[in-house]
Amino acid sequence: MSKPNYSGLYHMVSQENMDSYLAALDINFALRKVVCMLRPSKQIEHDCSTGNMKIKTMSPFKNFNMDFTLGKEFTEDLGPVDGRKCQTTVDWEGEKLVCVQRGEKEGRGWTHWLEGDTLHLELRVKDVVAKQVFKKAE
Repeated sequence: MSKPNYSGLYHMVSQENMDSYLAALDINFALRKVVCMLRPSKQIEHDCSTGNMKIKTMSPFKNFNMDFTLGKEFTEDLGPVDGRKCQTTVDWEGEKLVCVQRGEKEGRGWTHWLEGDTLHLELRVKDVVAKQVFKKAE
């Protein structure tokens, strides 16, 4: 069975537990409040034949870009998020994209999966889980 193609523009429709997730990353109170008010969009370019992916998270406050090849570890600069760098690997687990980020914070990573035109994102650090839901633009 072929893997899903994640390419497209997605707009956030909801999020849960983001403040607790950001607190677990030691993000200061004021910045957490700003981030929790944002409704970012994601532009995903996914080349199914090569496994190359680009995920651009865009908001009026900050943009964050990830450019990687599935299954290959890379150094991720999380400066725009929390000022850290980590060793990151994103790969398939069934039809889900699972990211493991090894660095200062234990248990850090995320999982993306699609249900129709809905993109789900589960963010993890330590024992804290936040969830975001995005709808694909028409």
